[in-house]
Amino acid sequence: MRYAQGGGLTDAKRAARERVRLEAVGLFEGSAKNREIAAALRVSERSVERWRRQWRERGQEGVRSKGSPGRPRLSSVQMARLERELERGPLAHGWADQRWTLARVKTLIGRLFHVSYTVEGTWRLLKRHGWSWQQPARRAIERDDGAVELWKREVWPQVA
Repeated sequence: MRYAQGGGLTDAKRAARERVRLEAVGLFEGSAKNREIAAALRVSERSVERWRRQWRERGQEGVRSKGSPGRPRLSSVQMARLERELERGPLAHGWADQRWTLARVKTLIGRLFHVSYTVEGTWRLLKRHGWSWQQPARRAIERDDGAVELWKREVWPQVA
């Protein structure tokens, strides 16, 4: 089954799917055939085969939901600590400039809590806690447009 963008099932849908699997267990105990169970429950025979195998190996617990496979979450205490560390700035954590990038925040989370997030997951975590991306409102006064153009013409082609 393909999931919508963002993936996964809601808790209610996961519970409904578990009820179907438990209903299948009742039919297994009644010696019904896989084809009959699949037709009765409107699922594929392959699913019924997989459920039957799990039921044989681990009993009814084998077909129960394992819960959300969601990403690791930071506790409220951990999130508060992360926010304090972000407010200290990137220099305090060993980066050469004052820009927080998602990759840097992801690395910081890993260092502090030994939890791995994707860059996208890091963005979702920050957004969920009220953080937003920042972009300078205007160019720096010190910016030398001539030097930037020269760099683009001469240095960038050598790098790329």
